Amino acid sequence: MSDDAILPIPNLSLPQHVFTLLSPSLKHLHDTARTKLLDGIKADKMAPYYRLVTSSGALVSDPALLEEMEKANEEELKKLDERLAEAEKTEGESEISDALKARANHLTRIGDRERAVAAQKLALEKNPGLGSRIDISLTLIRIGLFFGDNALIIENLEKAEKFIEEGGDWDRRNRLKVYRGLHAVSIRQFKTGGELLLDALSTFTATELISYTDFVALTIIVNSLTLKRPDLKKKLITAPDVISVLPELPVLGDLVNNLYDCHYAKFFVALATLEQTYLLPSRLLSPHTRYYIREMRILAYSQLLESYRSVTLESLSGAFGVGVDFIDSELSRFIANGRLHCTINKVHGIVETTRPSLKSAQYEKVVKQGDILLNSIQRLSKVLY
Repeated sequence: MSDDAILPIPNLSLPQHVFTLLSPSLKHLHDTARTKLLDGIKADKMAPYYRLVTSSGALVSDPALLEEMEKANEEELKKLDERLAEAEKTEGESEISDALKARANHLTRIGDRERAVAAQKLALEKNPGLGSRIDISLTLIRIGLFFGDNALIIENLEKAEKFIEEGGDWDRRNRLKVYRGLHAVSIRQFKTGGELLLDALSTFTATELISYTDFVALTIIVNSLTLKRPDLKKKLITAPDVISVLPELPVLGDLVNNLYDCHYAKFFVALATLEQTYLLPSRLLSPHTRYYIREMRILAYSQLLESYRSVTLESLSGAFGVGVDFIDSELSRFIANGRLHCTINKVHGIVETTRPSLKSAQYEKVVKQGDILLNSIQRLSKVLY
């Protein structure tokens, strides 16, 4: 195996299947998820992970299968331990490092969480090669993503960034952007995550983390919300890497194109379809579904209202393909929360925009910054005198 090879371990598609099986609302996907999950576990002989999955109720336990996988795991681990012992007795640091990595990768592949993390950390400590240390840090991040361990992810993102700054190559730098972007999206830092994913779009190689099609889909979903309208066209809609994949992602094509072209009724249909087909079934995006749908609606309402001083509720409801009562309720809620700068005249059935004054905003900013500065000076004077 070359020093640059990144093994796709643990298999990150498996937690998605578990998520599907544990979601009653995704019952129509259960049969496919169950088959793929069991096939993946058998392929890598993941006895420890199988025990975890069956205890959660995602799969029904098969004692014979578990015994078979445990026996295979023990035999493989025994061989790797013997290889490590031999390397420690008769060979040099390089061979010892390779043996430690092989042992750690085996434990990672079978989903033995605690022992895999400990073995990878030992391999990281004993490995002198900078490239290998980056790869081990990335493996630890994948273990964190596999088991939903945010502390492990953050710890090793920091290590990987440190190693990259010490002299990581171009490929590993670009891989790390994808890892950082995926983590940012998982904790709802959509702007940061979107920028990182977009930056890695033309240089994507991190297939051990996510497939290219799923990566492009995630990039479109996140950046549709965070990019300004001119950038949406420049960086997403006309990007060759996006255009090449969009035929496989028709819902996302409808979403981004109709938002840009101001076809709001079609945009709402695409958004509703996206919710059911991409957001709710996704282990990564499901926790953020309500937030994402709300923010995309606000984005569309704001984009339309920017063009008018006033517009009738009837025209708005027609533009979005919804009823007048629905649009009235939606706008009222967003106006009350300070998310839309407009007022509703119920008597005349008109929505009037109330754009905040630029000078007022600048004045408030200066006053706020002045208060912060004065407070800092007061704290400093107490220290000095």
